[in-house]
Amino acid sequence: MTGTRVTVEVPGRPYPVLVGHGVLAHLPALVADLGVTGAAVVADRAVAASCGRPLAAALAGSRGPAPLLDVEAGEQAKTLAGVERVLAFLEAAGLDRHGLVVAVGGGTIGDLAGFAAAIWLRGVRCVHVPTNLLAMVDSSVGGKTGVNSPAAKNAIGAFWQPVAVVADLATLATLPEDDYLAAFGEVVKYAVAMDAGLAARLEAERGPLLARSPAALQPVVARCVELKAGVVAADEREGGPREILNYGHTVGHALESASGFTAAHGRAVAFGMKAAARIAVQVGVCDPGLVGAQDRLLDAFGLPGALPRVTADAVLEAVPRDKKRREQAVRWVLPTGLGAARTGVEVPGAVVAAVLRGLVP
Repeated sequence: MTGTRVTVEVPGRPYPVLVGHGVLAHLPALVADLGVTGAAVVADRAVAASCGRPLAAALAGSRGPAPLLDVEAGEQAKTLAGVERVLAFLEAAGLDRHGLVVAVGGGTIGDLAGFAAAIWLRGVRCVHVPTNLLAMVDSSVGGKTGVNSPAAKNAIGAFWQPVAVVADLATLATLPEDDYLAAFGEVVKYAVAMDAGLAARLEAERGPLLARSPAALQPVVARCVELKAGVVAADEREGGPREILNYGHTVGHALESASGFTAAHGRAVAFGMKAAARIAVQVGVCDPGLVGAQDRLLDAFGLPGALPRVTADAVLEAVPRDKKRREQAVRWVLPTGLGAARTGVEVPGAVVAAVLRGLVP
């Protein structure tokens, strides 16, 4: 097999992640090995014609057709009404408990289809086919699924691990430039919070990465998956160590909420990282030099870039709704140095307010 294979060693339910150019060709054989009774494909409307329909055709066979539902992607799709639509599709498709849901698209499709798979007939298997960089390095791995409540992102959901993830770098060729660059918010997150070596690779390979070179992308995407896989295997349900993956997300999610979920996730995370590093300096967790190092890495990929106009007050109002809070106290993930971070840090509200007021015009 061409590409890189990473195994997510979830206890009792390990699954493969295939990363590389052209690896989607292996999916029909992989599905056949699963012994499913049928498959139903939920695809982002933007890639339904180029990827979803050919894949559905390839999955059809002795088990019957593999019907396809195309969904307009974006946070606006992640509602309970959206889940109802997918469930109705699975019911019409006659998908039984031995069937398979295939989620084709970005993170919002994975969240939506994965959650529907988790609750249809009390849980059916799911394969993720991420078609954008953000989903490849983050949301397709780890089993978090869900939709938004009126007030908070991903407040309604379930942990439901896929049985496989197939990340074909060929699907990135037509990804809009803004979406491609925004995804590096999550890539830089791994570098700053977990792997200084990845940070060095991002600096050294900036040109080829910006040019979408598969040779440069494959090891970067695979390394991000490896880092996430290790954390997920150790802490599947975010009891503690997995919180490190939320570096930048406390303010990032608050910004998304304050913007009515119009902010690009990767750009929001990048902004959240800028805030978190400055907070870390203020509370004595890291050296001021880290702020500059992180800013240079973000700047190299045009991050955070353009963001919706929001007020500092609106973001501050959304911060306490963070899902990681305990007994109303927000638990921050703060960097201690390049490639390392501390979880579960409580930060005085005055520090958070001062930093955000300094970052939001």
